[in-house]
Amino acid sequence: MKKTEIAAIAYSIVAKDLAGHLFGVTLTVQHPAVEGQIFVLPAWIPGSYMIREFARNIVQIRAEAGGKAVALIKLDKHSWQAGPCQGALTLHYDVYAWDMSVRTAHLDQTHAFFNGTSVYLRVLGQEHGAHQVDIVRPPDAACQSWRVATALPELSAERYGFGTYIAADYDELIDHPVELGDFALASFNAHGTAHDIVVSGRVPHLDLGRLKRDLKAICETQIAFFEPKTRRAPMRRYVFLTQAVGDGYGGLEHRASTALICNRADLPSTATPKNGIISDGYLGFLGLCSHEYFHTWNVKRIKPAAFAPYDLQAESYTPLLWLFEGFTSYYDDLMLVRAGIIEEAAYFKLLGKTVTSVLRGSGRSKQSVADSSFDAWGKYYRQDENAPNAIVSYYTKGSLIALALDLTLRAKTKGKKSLDDVMKSLWQRYGRDFYPDGRRGVTPAEVEALFDEIAGVKMKPFFERYVRGTDDLPLAKLLASFGVALADGRKENKPSLDVKIGRDGSLAQVHEGGAAHLAGLSAGDLLVALDGLRINAHPSNLDALLGRYRVGDQVELHVFRRDELMTFVATLQGERAPEISLSLNAPDKKAKLLERPSAAQQA
Repeated sequence: MKKTEIAAIAYSIVAKDLAGHLFGVTLTVQHPAVEGQIFVLPAWIPGSYMIREFARNIVQIRAEAGGKAVALIKLDKHSWQAGPCQGALTLHYDVYAWDMSVRTAHLDQTHAFFNGTSVYLRVLGQEHGAHQVDIVRPPDAACQSWRVATALPELSAERYGFGTYIAADYDELIDHPVELGDFALASFNAHGTAHDIVVSGRVPHLDLGRLKRDLKAICETQIAFFEPKTRRAPMRRYVFLTQAVGDGYGGLEHRASTALICNRADLPSTATPKNGIISDGYLGFLGLCSHEYFHTWNVKRIKPAAFAPYDLQAESYTPLLWLFEGFTSYYDDLMLVRAGIIEEAAYFKLLGKTVTSVLRGSGRSKQSVADSSFDAWGKYYRQDENAPNAIVSYYTKGSLIALALDLTLRAKTKGKKSLDDVMKSLWQRYGRDFYPDGRRGVTPAEVEALFDEIAGVKMKPFFERYVRGTDDLPLAKLLASFGVALADGRKENKPSLDVKIGRDGSLAQVHEGGAAHLAGLSAGDLLVALDGLRINAHPSNLDALLGRYRVGDQVELHVFRRDELMTFVATLQGERAPEISLSLNAPDKKAKLLERPSAAQQA
């Protein structure tokens, strides 16, 4: 498409009212359907499996053609139909944007951010042609120094500038979030591909130099992982769009970018001594970046069949999220080791936390990761206070399944194959040509067949027990074969109620079978006193009070349930929550499980 041409589907978007948090959107369709054009806004955004009904944020909408009003009828909560008209049809609508998250849109005097699924109405029947969007500079004086950050290809805009951007189709258009504002910006090349780091929000003494070095190492490690010969990334440019806030954490993957939200305190500072130590907060941020970047291959191009293509108006079910999210969760920290960001000890600490979190909930014995994947829409993304007792995370247990499969493949092939070979095969067969020609997802049967092929034996018993079943993974045995010891350091002589305390002092979670559960307490109960002593709204206060008792002692608890004061007697149990740690049996040797098969064979 030439830069002077106008696409058949053209949008313009402007931050219309900063204080009112309104985007103004204009959509022009050059050739509307003769019988009346239908427009639809997605009900969910890929990567976040919950119906969000973005259309509820459309405040007002009207249609016109040739300067005259055109009737617009609402068909359902997501859809509108314009009456028949002559010539081009134009919609004008406002979108309310006041959700500081990675999923929707946010606008105020400090910045603007939006995902395409929140603002771009889909022109039904015309999704496969070119779509363009003119991102207009807001008229407000506060916005005159704003820039544009997006991975969308420029049509008549300078890089980081306002102007017109182009997408091959609607699917590509909505897969490129946009950030507007006075953001911090740093750029680097990873194996020849341009990468940008964009940070919005106030971050004193932000160390962009360190961010560049660390993210470059992570990105180059992942590119070389999937393309060891060509070192070619699957995108022309990649953008890390980061919103730094006082309290937040999360990310959402896109085909050539990621939207991130993090605590500003977690980002590196030039005022911090350069002692080589990575804070837990910064390590968590790098792990998040690694996770979302790995999705560039695993879920954005290697997709479950149910997502090829996406049905953006309805829930799309797949039993494979344990592979797409779980395996990505396994590789995100592993890539930090391979990139030289952290050492083995730090990696084992992170792995121990994951094992601990999985073993902590009794829901793992009731729900398989295949069912957890399938039920993501109704359970994982709609968790309540009983979640630990009812569900298992396809992220965390999925990552442990990846570890167990990695160790199993290495053992069965005597170190010649590993999970790396599975991921590379998935990439070569299903992901590499997904855009623009392939667009075929992988089925559960094809996944299992691929494991059989690489292992050289039938892996069905493993899948039946640990993927479709609820058995605990034999990690201690598998790790021992690679010289790694798994130990449980829980303090069984430490008295516990086995609850999670919320910020206001109420019980956020009551774990099944624990002292509080057996005594009759419930999530939401506000702890007031233990044996007549006040319980402050802080977990350490409860721990200090319990520290005066022994396992088996009975204590009287006063709580408010709603507005009623109630009394319960609990028999204290020993600490039931596991505390898993991993360590090398031979500390002077490197862990074989962290070696790539090729390196192991050369040793």
